[in-house]
Order: sequence, then structure tokens, then C-alpha cells
Amino acid sequence: MVQGISETAVRSRWAVLIVTLIVAAVGAWNIVRLPIDAVPDITNKQVQINTVAPQFGPLDIERLVTYPVETALSGIVGLESTRSISRNGFSQVTAVFKPNVDVYFARQQVAERLAQARETLPAGAEPQMGPISTGLGEVLMWAIRYGDPSTIAADGAPGWQRDGAFLTIEGERLTDEVSRAAYLRTVQDWIVRPQMRSVGGVAGIDSIGGYEKQLVVEPDPARLAAYGISFSELADALERANLSVGANFVERAGEAFLVRADARIRTIEEISDAVIATREGVPVTVRNVAHVRIGGELRTGAATMNGEEVVIGTVLMLTGGNSRTVAAAAAGQLSEVAKTLPPGVEATVVYDRSKLVNSTIATVERNLTEGAILVAVALFLILGNLRAALIATLIIPFSMLMTATGMNYFGVSGNLMSLGALDFGLIVDGSVIIIENCIRRLAERQHHEGRVLTLAERLEETSAASREMIRPTIFGQAIIFLVFAPLLTFSGVEGKMFSPMAITLMLALAAAFILSLTFVPAMVAILIRGKVAEKEVPAIAIAKRLYEPSLRWSIRRPLPVIGAAVAVFALSIFMFTRLGQEFIPTLDEQDMAVQALRIPSTSLGQSVDIQRKIEKAVEEFPEVAFMYSKTGTAEVASDPMPPNASDGFIILKPRAEWPDKTLTKTALIEKMDQRLDAVIGSNYEFSQPIQMRFNELIAGVRGDVAIKLYGDDLDQMSATAAEIAGVLQTIGGAADIKVEQTGGFPTLDVAFDRDAISRYGLSVEEVTDAVATAMGGREAGLVFEGDRRFDIVVRLPNALRDNLAAVGALPVMLPETEGEPRASIPLREVARFSFSEGLNQVSRENGKRRVVVQANVRGRDLGSFVTEAQTLVERDVALPAGTWLVWGGQFENLKSASQRITLVVPAAFVLIFVLLYMALGTLRAAGAVFSAVPLALAGGVFTLALTGMPFSISAAVGFICLAGVAVLNGLVVMTAINARIAGGMAVDAAIHDGMAERFRAVLMTGIVPAIGFVPMAIAHGVGAEVQRPLATVVIGGLITATVLTLFVLPAICRLLLRPARANREQEKPQFVPQPAPAE
Repeated sequence: MVQGISETAVRSRWAVLIVTLIVAAVGAWNIVRLPIDAVPDITNKQVQINTVAPQFGPLDIERLVTYPVETALSGIVGLESTRSISRNGFSQVTAVFKPNVDVYFARQQVAERLAQARETLPAGAEPQMGPISTGLGEVLMWAIRYGDPSTIAADGAPGWQRDGAFLTIEGERLTDEVSRAAYLRTVQDWIVRPQMRSVGGVAGIDSIGGYEKQLVVEPDPARLAAYGISFSELADALERANLSVGANFVERAGEAFLVRADARIRTIEEISDAVIATREGVPVTVRNVAHVRIGGELRTGAATMNGEEVVIGTVLMLTGGNSRTVAAAAAGQLSEVAKTLPPGVEATVVYDRSKLVNSTIATVERNLTEGAILVAVALFLILGNLRAALIATLIIPFSMLMTATGMNYFGVSGNLMSLGALDFGLIVDGSVIIIENCIRRLAERQHHEGRVLTLAERLEETSAASREMIRPTIFGQAIIFLVFAPLLTFSGVEGKMFSPMAITLMLALAAAFILSLTFVPAMVAILIRGKVAEKEVPAIAIAKRLYEPSLRWSIRRPLPVIGAAVAVFALSIFMFTRLGQEFIPTLDEQDMAVQALRIPSTSLGQSVDIQRKIEKAVEEFPEVAFMYSKTGTAEVASDPMPPNASDGFIILKPRAEWPDKTLTKTALIEKMDQRLDAVIGSNYEFSQPIQMRFNELIAGVRGDVAIKLYGDDLDQMSATAAEIAGVLQTIGGAADIKVEQTGGFPTLDVAFDRDAISRYGLSVEEVTDAVATAMGGREAGLVFEGDRRFDIVVRLPNALRDNLAAVGALPVMLPETEGEPRASIPLREVARFSFSEGLNQVSRENGKRRVVVQANVRGRDLGSFVTEAQTLVERDVALPAGTWLVWGGQFENLKSASQRITLVVPAAFVLIFVLLYMALGTLRAAGAVFSAVPLALAGGVFTLALTGMPFSISAAVGFICLAGVAVLNGLVVMTAINARIAGGMAVDAAIHDGMAERFRAVLMTGIVPAIGFVPMAIAHGVGAEVQRPLATVVIGGLITATVLTLFVLPAICRLLLRPARANREQEKPQFVPQPAPAE
């Protein structure tokens, strides 16, 4: 049937050409729609549940919020694991689902369970699910900031004023940092965010920095006591004075009038004039007992840029979106939004993922284009026929367009991994074999006839030549498919990373295979006409003449040749054990991220001050364009950092603008690390924006290596974790070692004297309410400004809140006694204050507490580092009873992928051998061809060793590719040898003639794919470091595979294919080989 396809293609050649062009047009339409990203999105399927309960500490949050939520989630269909963080006033539970679970189904299940769990949670604790986004979701960030303060606005115009205040378009004068920061946040929340939400593919907008604007009523405790008003009564009175009710409507003169009873407060003056009580018939207003100002919430996060406070907005892309188009659309929308901002306020893009995507795709496009050109040139030089080379070259764009259609169908995005492994030399291999055979047969028939062939003769020879090579082509393509099949069995992170690569390669190979059976014979019939070149290319002819003596020697002396091959393979095994290991090479994102971690007691304000110093220090480097930072927890809290932690994003200038263009990024990090050591108060960990988020979202930690210690006693676990960190410090290559901070958070404990409270006729609730209102604040209604709404909050001034003596003197109002002024007592009469050191956070995984020790690895491979670390930790650290260790991070991914490879690859090799047996018909012939695999792999090992690259999963893909090409080479040759033996030719003569005839085909099958990978191996663009190991392995391995096929395979055939009695005869061959006929 397959042979009939080729014959039909030759007869209906013009129809085939038209159909191919139509398919290509469909592919062109699909390639425009193909989602593009820098790397595959390897974030697992997860749902985050965030709960805010400001009244609870970490331990109470764990007991009252986190544990009930975790319990509610247990048993959900498809749930793989849970992990959680419990901090002061905040709980985050992350539910990780199996890869085949639809994220919307998962969210529905979580929502149903949360609805049931709400009854068991404390009052006011409302669990909220995070946005439908992933680790690659942060595609665009911008900073909302003020313009240059030296630019003074005209008198009365909005903007910076001569006295240093900022005048808003609403007429408010912002004279202090808090009110100015609150205005920036108002611009972000009420002008920028609504417009950015409308961009297609956006799941949400996250904000951090500034203050959420509040109208703060700051009571004077002495005045409140003098008037006999408590904090709660002040808040209640404000709520009663801020109302709006509907009173239906009235009719008058045939018209209906809506009755509107609107007593809402609209301005600061109205709040100040609000009556809260009467004393002896005289109204007491808010201004009599408190000061009202524009202020901000007690925030948990802040943002800075170049040493100044700003507001950072982030676009969170919807799961499965096209990051390049979403980021570009969002950036375009932001430029339009910037035109609507108030005078003196700017919106500046600080991070745009599309730049990284465009850079990596440009690298891939350049490598593919250069590879295609090199393959085309190589085909022409080897085939010696321009039209034949053109046919083979046309396979490249047509197969690529067909592949784009398949990628869209299977939902595979175009990225560094999926497109980066495409080798057009490998893709055209099957077509080249058919074209080369067609040229050879047409030339031989033309030589035999002594004239130019007629159309019928050309079509006959083309059909026969295609028919002749269909069997090896089919089995060859099946083998190539089979070697990539193990990649489809990967799961987890490695599955998300490498399955798209396998799918893309298999689609491209399938497209090329279809074209080789249809398009190639049709084009040969159309283009290869007239006099067909009978002479080989001079380079091929010379190489063939030089090869003949070596071929004869290999046939005559097989044992030394095979012995040398075995020695080479044995040496490669030894070399492989000396190679390092890593999961995948790290993509250079061009920018850097640095996390600054301080002691748990560090306040948000202190963290911001230190972070400003860090930004000023980093700005000193001429390679840095600017730096911005996020400190603490953002609004959406997908990355819930404590106030003592900051994520700094260092945006680098283009390398062309660096003073020292030879400076490596690693060296720059070392210089920055040394400079930041002078900024006291922080520990630093350098990473990259995407890499940092991936590590955290996948494993819950940010380091390359994470040692997770599980148990119940946090004190014991923390002490053991400190011991483990001490061991890691002694290992070469360890960097950024840190232990999860579970304790050390200072606490002001308020202990109530119940006896004293009862003596004064008070209740515990009244006293605690006074403390909570005064210290934490209490909402007392809303103020509306158009669509905008802002809280009115009653809260002590910060100067009093931070003064323990003043807090102790706060008046607690006693019950009223008829006919007497209302009395009060100081808070210290019924409460005692003490400082203690409490928990900072509690982390849990799968319902068990855990403490994490994490480290990054620099200057050595990951595998050897972990091996050494495991040995030393096991030897030097005694684990307490009931605790255990799990090694995770990137190492976990490497281990999982390695285990999968060791299981699946041998099974694939067995299936390859079965296919070879089916193709060749004998075990000896199949064994001879299969022997090509070890030496091909040996070449890849030597190349890795020579270039100093560690073994990675990228390199493993290269080895898999090698195995297929090496077998394909041997299959082409063995088919020719078998045909001659079946025709009655002596074995030695059949080996010689078959090798001589397929010499050019072997060179093409081996050299052309290697040439296609050359641009990838020597590229230096963005993302080149991820592709380089694969290309290096394939090039080195194909060289040895070609040598094997030309020299070792004849020797192996000599031993395996000759009858047993012939093997006992003289080593001298029983024939005198004749030169192969010219083609």
C-alpha cells in the first residue's frame, strides 16, 4: 500500500504539488496563531487559598485556619499534595493537583470544600482562591511614581508645589510621605487597574506598595477621657453619623419624586464636624477629641525603585495564555493608560516578559535559519545536483509549516525547548535517502541507455527508486520515532519541559516522512529531467578513493577494528562516570533577582530603609539600568513574603553598553555580593525572575537544593536544620545557604487581670475591644468619591502606638454612674505588658510540619554536590526521633527524570532491536546494525567531556537522538548488503559493494544532521546555553557514528554474516573488490 502511494505520487505529480501548497498555506495560517513563550510553563496544576485574620499569631493561624482548610481539601479528586504557610495574621494553603486535572474543575472542587469549611473558621476569616495564573503569569510589571520634584507646577496647578507639597487634581495637598504614597496607590487601584483588567488573557492585576488610602481619625486619649467617650463609642458614633437611606418616593403635581435621605460624609471637614456626643447640651464633634488626616492602612508590603517608594503593578496572565501577545497588549494598554494619569504621576514599565520571549525566539529562529542554510549547502555539495538539493531543501519549510498545524492541535507552544531541538538535517534524512537513490538509478539507466531518458522511463525509474528505499525509510522513521518516545513518558516538571520537545520533533519527522513518500517522488519526476549528472562530487569521489583501502582492511582484519571500538566504548563509560550532572542548563534571562532576608523582628519600615540602601549600592554598577524591589506581601499574595524579606529585580543594560564586555554574569554577581556585604542587616540570594518563581511554585522553595525536614517539634527541627546548614557550608560550590526562619518574631503580649477587670465593673470584651481599636484600628464607615471608596478608620497615632508607656496610660472608660461624670482608668490597671519571642511562621506539607534548608549551587554540577552533601549530612547530623529528611528542589527533578530514563530507554532499545529484526530478517544483521548505538553514545560522552559540560536532561535528549540516527545509518547500509547476499553474492563482496554504494548516503545521513546542529552548538544568543548540550552531544556522536558505520560495521558484518565455516578460513578475503561504478 505504501509503495502504491509513491507510485501514485509520481503519476499525479502536479496534483501532489498543489495539495502540498494548500497544506503549506494552512500551516502558514497556523504558525501565526502559534502561542510563543521563552520556556515551557512547568508550573504544576495548583490552587492557592489565602486567608487573612489579623487578630491571630502564627500558631493560632495554623490551628484555627490552616489546619481546617487542609482538612477540608483532603480527598478531593486528583489532589496530589498540599503545602501551607502560617504567618502572623495570614494563612496560605497550596493544593497541588495531578497534571491531567482540569484547573477549572479543581477550583470548583476547592470552592465547594471551602464553603463547607467556613463554618469552622473564626469570625471574619474568609478564604479566597488566588488568580487562575501560573509561575509564568507575571508577564508585565510597571511602577507608578511621581515625576521629577524639581519640576514645579504653575501656581494652583496640580503637581509639585514650591513648598514641597504635591497638589492633586482633587485639590488635596499631600505634605507627608504617607499621604503621597497613598495617592500613588489610589491612582494604581482606581485608574490603572480597571483599564489593565480589560486586556485579553489577563487573569488579574496585582499591586504592592504605597498605602491603601484611608481617612484616619487619630483620637487624643486625654480628651476622650475628659469627655467620657471610649474608643469604641467614637467609632460607633462615626458610623451613625455616616448614613444614607432610601425613603421611597412622593407624588406632587403628577410627578414622582424620589426621597433621598443622604447623610453620608464626603470630606475630611465633614468628618471633623461630625457630632459624636453631647455634654450638658453642647455637641461634641470629632475635632474636639481627634485629628483627622489622609493616611494609609497598616500595610504588609511596600515597593521601591532606585531608592524611592513607588507602587508596582503586575499583570497576571491567564493560565495557558500567550505571554508574548498578552505582555505586548498589556504594554500597549499601559501606554494609553499613562495618558490619563494625573499631572505629575508617571507609569513606567519595569519588566516586560515579551523582551525575553523575543530574544529567545530570535535565537531559535537564527539557529534554525542558519541550520537550514548549512543543510542546503551540504546537500548540494554531497549530491552534486542543484535540483536534487533544492527538492531536499524544500522539505524544511513545508515540514515546519505542517508541524505548526500539529503544535496548535496538541496545544504545544513555540518556545526554546519545543523548537530548539529541531534539526533540519535529521528531518530531511529520509527524503535525502530517496533522492540520492533516485539520482543514482536515473544516472545508471541513462548511462545504460546511452541517451537522455524519456518521460516514461524517468517516471519508471523514479517509482522504482522510491519503492526500493521505502522499506528502510519506514523502519528508519519508526526507529527515530521510537527513540523519542521515552520523552513522552516523563511526568512532573521534566514532563512539562521535554514532552513538548518530543511532540514537536515527532510532528516534524511525521511531516517529513509524509513528504518523502509523496512530495519528493513527485518533485523528482517534475524537476530531474534532461541529462542527469553521472559523476560524483569531487570531494565525495576523493573521500571514496581514500576510503576503499580502509574498507578492504576492515573486512580483512575485523578483530582489531572491533577491539578498538570496544576499547573506545569502555573508555567512554569511564569518562561518563566522571561527568557532572544537572537537571537542565539555566536559561540566562538577561536580568537578575536578589532576595534580601533579614532577622524576623525587622519591621516593614526598617526593611524598606535597608532595601533603599541596597538599591543605591546596586545602582553604582555601570552594568545596571535600574533596580526595583518588592518587600513583604503583595495584595494578591501569590508570593507571601514576610516583612523582613525583599525581592529585588536588577534590570541590566544591553551587554553592548557594559564597560567590560568580557565580564560574565557570574563574575558580576560576585562583585555585587561583595558590595552588598557592606550593607549591614541582610543575607542575599541571587537568582533570576522566572527561575525564582518556578522553584518556589513547584516545590515551595527557591533554592537549587532543598532539604526538607519533617516532624512535630519546631524547636528540635530548627536546631537540626541549623546543623545541616553548617555541614553544607563546608561543601565546595554551596552558595546562598539559609534555614527557614520559624522563630525569632518578637511579640508584645497583653495579659489581662480578670480580677481587676471585674472589680471595676468591666468585661474582658470591653477591655480587649479598647486595645484592639486603639492599636489595630477599627473601621467606622466609608467615604465615597465617585466610584472610589475609602475606609474611615479610628486608630491611635503611630507615635502613641509605638510608645509602651503611652499604651499603658490609655483610658479605659468605666460604666456610667448616674449624676456623676464618667470616669476612666489607665489600661495598665487591668492589663500587663511583656515582650517575648514567638513563632515567625509554620510551614506544613501534606499535613506535616516542615523546616527547609535550601542552597544554590555555583561553580559545580548539581548531581555531585548533592551526592557529597547527602554523604556528609548522613554522617555528621543525628536526626531526632520522629523526624525525617527529603531532598528536593531542582535535584528532585533531576532524580525523577534520571529514574524514568533508566527504565524507559532500555525498553525503547529493545523495541528498536525488534524493528531492526523485522526490517532485516535476521538476528545477526539486526545485531550488526544495533552495534552502532554504543559507539555513537561514546562520541557524545567524549564531546561533553572535552567541552566541560555536565550531563543534563538536555544532553540525554541528544543521546536519544544519536541512537536513532546511528541505527538509521546502519540500516541504510545493511539493506544494500542484504540485497546483494540475497542475490547470491559472496558475503565479503556484498559487504564491500554495499558499503561502497551507500558511502555517499552514509555521509549524508551522518554529516547533514550534524551540520544542522552546528549553529545551535556555537550560538551565544539568549537561551543558547539550554540548547548547547543537546547540539554538542549530537555533533560529537554523529561523527563517531559515521566512523563506526564506515569502518566498524563492515568488520562486525564480516564476523556475524559469514557462515560459521567461513569464519574458520583464512582472514584474507576471497574476492578482489572492483571499484564501484560511477554514479
